[in-house]
Amino acid sequence: MFPAAFEYHRPTTLHEALALLEEFGDNAKLMSGGHSLIPSMKLRLIQPEHLIDLASIDALKGIRVDDDVITIGAATTHWEVESSRDIKEALPVLCEVARVIADPQVRNRGTMGGSLANSDPAADWPATIVALDAELVCRSQRGERVVQAAEWFQDLFVTALMDGEILCAIRFKHLPPRTAAAYQKLPHPASRFALVGVSAAVTTDESGRCIEARVGITGVHKHAVHAREVEQSLKGRPFAPAVISSAATMADSGLEIADDIHFSAQDRRELCRTYVERTLKQTYQRMLDCDFQGK
Repeated sequence: MFPAAFEYHRPTTLHEALALLEEFGDNAKLMSGGHSLIPSMKLRLIQPEHLIDLASIDALKGIRVDDDVITIGAATTHWEVESSRDIKEALPVLCEVARVIADPQVRNRGTMGGSLANSDPAADWPATIVALDAELVCRSQRGERVVQAAEWFQDLFVTALMDGEILCAIRFKHLPPRTAAAYQKLPHPASRFALVGVSAAVTTDESGRCIEARVGITGVHKHAVHAREVEQSLKGRPFAPAVISSAATMADSGLEIADDIHFSAQDRRELCRTYVERTLKQTYQRMLDCDFQGK
């Protein structure tokens, strides 16, 4: 099926894109990679009168690693994150996440910002930006606004992005000393979306006691969520396999999980607990490998 007729715009500056968005309002859609938007348009689930392609705006692209923060332009592709030497040195878990997204075609065209603005409940990036406490930088003609990752995901395919705004960049803090991070998922065999995906970042003191834990989960709820009860259960306790196994039993607490074509609700709850445990144990092993706990 072909999409309904629309007018195509390809601005080369952020100022131009914001002006177009302001002019056309609800009659316009922004496109980054287009892997979700174009199929929806072909099915006529979405019928914008104006399509604003952000692919030629250099200000939305690129990776910058500074002393305090790692900044990734929203139009930076998954492959560019995956293959970045700077990211591999500064925050390697981002390379790991990018590497397991979909297939090479998607990774070479799809963008981090496009994924986060779309907020698919089974996408990979959402769990990771939650676990890494990222900041999302948005701009409109009114100015700049920064949204914390924990506040970004509002509902199914709904984010905190406001009318007239464009997501411009995602900022990550460098991990503190004695911190390890990991991401694991159960991929759909065709789409490679996360049937369940878990990202974790854990910081310990010199004795191996957990002083900070952040766990993001995707694929089981209507949007990515913090596993807050797991995080609270880990804090102040020795970060070790037995403690991890105990904390992981609370991974699905408070989540609205329903049956679907893949799993029953109960199976999804079990998968959620299992993948939280696996990801945290991988994080623990990385701490041992780096001798964070003095072992």
